[in-house]
Amino acid sequence: MRADVVALLSRLVAADSVNPSLVAGGAGEAEAARVVREFALAAGLEADVLEGTPGRPNVVVRAPGTGGGRTLMLCGHLDTVGVEGMTAPHTPRVDGDRLHGRGAYDMKAGVAAALVACRELAGAGLAGDVVVAAVADEEHASLGVQEVLRSVRADAAIVTEPTEGQVTVAHKGFTWIEVDVPGRAAHGSRPHLGDDAIVKAGPLLSGIGALDDALAARTHPLLGRASVHASLISGGAELSSYPERCTVALERRTLPGETGADAEREIAALLPAGATQRTLLVREPFEAAPGSDVVAALLEASGGGEPVGVSYWADAAFIAAAGIPTALFGPAGAGAHATEEWVSIASTVTVTETLIAAGRRLCA
Repeated sequence: MRADVVALLSRLVAADSVNPSLVAGGAGEAEAARVVREFALAAGLEADVLEGTPGRPNVVVRAPGTGGGRTLMLCGHLDTVGVEGMTAPHTPRVDGDRLHGRGAYDMKAGVAAALVACRELAGAGLAGDVVVAAVADEEHASLGVQEVLRSVRADAAIVTEPTEGQVTVAHKGFTWIEVDVPGRAAHGSRPHLGDDAIVKAGPLLSGIGALDDALAARTHPLLGRASVHASLISGGAELSSYPERCTVALERRTLPGETGADAEREIAALLPAGATQRTLLVREPFEAAPGSDVVAALLEASGGGEPVGVSYWADAAFIAAAGIPTALFGPAGAGAHATEEWVSIASTVTVTETLIAAGRRLCA
């Protein structure tokens, strides 16, 4: 099994799938989708390509059961962030237990584990179907998983993001908000005509800091504290002019039980006179339901331990919102979005074996 996992993961890493919504001219997921489809067909599995957004394909792989059982969906994304500063990012390199390359850890190892597990489960005589959703665009707007969920139903789902081999049952959400603070442009020598938008934004920045201090008391047992921070600020044209506008972009990281609407209200309460806000993106947090069968199956298959949470956002939130009991489970490694990225081969094999065992239990 190790050789199969390494071979497939190497092919996926070699397929440039930089998200073009993040990096102008990025290759997109087409080549990686081709690798997934070819593997599936060679393994005797069904493989359908969904491409509602041109150039951004998703592949739905299915191992049909004998009938009457539950359907398990294994989900992972094909897109990666950019490769600036990396040397040979799409040349997979094995060094001991580590396989290096862009996307190896985040999250093509999880996709490879899901596909090999699906192949193995296809011959297990299960009543239920096993589906692998290899999706586009998770690193930007999650167009892929949303498209898949419009046509694929499942009774349980495992998102194979890198979780360091731990069963993961919660992750944070986030809300991006941009605030425009108006001023009035004037020559710097004529203060009676100018209105300094940057200075007017000062109370907003102080308010964001105070809100973050208050949020420190709002915690989740697996995810820690809620937070907010000012991410970007821009304004002004030159040293001798009063700035006509100042724009502050911020991120509010939310916990289960908090919503994007909550974040919008919090920021609205901080706005200076005349300022306006707009929400750029909302991604809600995720928490598995207590007593979930998919969590129990993963805990049993992985040898127990306590479930954990992760601070990053994942497509699990969309899947759970569609009414599908969901958990995350994936390999160990390092370097997500960094210039040196690698995944543990042994951990990826263990994840594959765990997915097979969980699938046997859930789809029997």
